[in-house]
Amino acid sequence: MNKHTALVVGGTSGIGLATARRLHGLGAAVHVVGRDQEKLAAVAGTDPELAGHRADGGDRAQIAGVIESIGRIDWLVVTLAGSEGPGPIADLDLAMLRRAFDAKFWGHLTTVQAALPHLAPTGSITLLGATTARSGIPGTAGIAAINGAVEALVKPLAAELAPIRVNGVSPGLVDTPWWNGLPEEARKAYFAQAAEQLPARRVATAEDIADVVVLAATNRNLTGTVIEADGGARLVTLG
Repeated sequence: MNKHTALVVGGTSGIGLATARRLHGLGAAVHVVGRDQEKLAAVAGTDPELAGHRADGGDRAQIAGVIESIGRIDWLVVTLAGSEGPGPIADLDLAMLRRAFDAKFWGHLTTVQAALPHLAPTGSITLLGATTARSGIPGTAGIAAINGAVEALVKPLAAELAPIRVNGVSPGLVDTPWWNGLPEEARKAYFAQAAEQLPARRVATAEDIADVVVLAATNRNLTGTVIEADGGARLVTLG
């Protein structure tokens, strides 16, 4: 049996790295792409079985060069994200929001377009959105628009690219380095408060979401689906 080849763009930390580890555990040859050389070096130290590549997913030439060097890809996972985007609409810096769109939405689209010639006919594309796309949380209009745009790609691409499967995963609150900008005590206090309100009574780990991403990537009967993995956040109002 031929080994599957997986490419995780944005795979040097958080959900992306957890997904890469899970896919390697399934026996796949796994490549991870990141922009930060220090993170790539750290992954090389902790996970030498993962092949690291430095590139910007939003740069067509860079990401195309990486993909061409890999060859055929069975499972493409795009977990690009950025820290910019939140804020009340009255004060939202639109230049910052454009950067955030570049980092996530355009990064997803550029990566998918560059990968198409190299995707196996029975392969899959899995995109990462967020539950903000369908929530009414004050101060999230910007990131809701970004994640909504990413998730809106799923159904039309699944129809257009068939039999290649296209799915999305929509996480809620996840304990990842995305929160590193918040002071440690404030982060812990917010997570504890949120856990009391979430129906799942816990804040997700990167590994929790990675399990769902792997399901979307590898299950041959899933396509055109955005899987909500938010611990029930859409059912309640988080204070």
